[in-house]
Amino acid sequence: QVQFVESGGGLVQPGGSLRLSCAVSGSIFSIYAMGWYRQAPGKQRELVATVTNIDSTNYADAVKGRFTISRDGAKNTVYLQMNSLKPEDTAVYYCNADLMDYLKRRYPYWGQGTQVTVSS
Repeated sequence: QVQFVESGGGLVQPGGSLRLSCAVSGSIFSIYAMGWYRQAPGKQRELVATVTNIDSTNYADAVKGRFTISRDGAKNTVYLQMNSLKPEDTAVYYCNADLMDYLKRRYPYWGQGTQVTVSS
């Protein structure tokens, strides 16, 4: 089994900042990538940012220049620094871990989600 501990969500005013963190533990052989996705009410879940085990990053166009993803490989933890937040960033943010087994087969796992609300 794989366990997630997500933290850092909350209510922030437009222009403010938040930092999300997600630690994964349990039956892990190796991690190919970790990332954050979000889902706003009435919308589909969408990519926010991902980082691979060689620190290659990918960002959604909507967050480029405002959000920064990073990881601590030793702690199996991924962070998302969110600056210049906008009301349209309001969503439930889900941590994703793309795990590999010893045959290099990949399996996605999801955290429980953390609410981010940007409002004045």
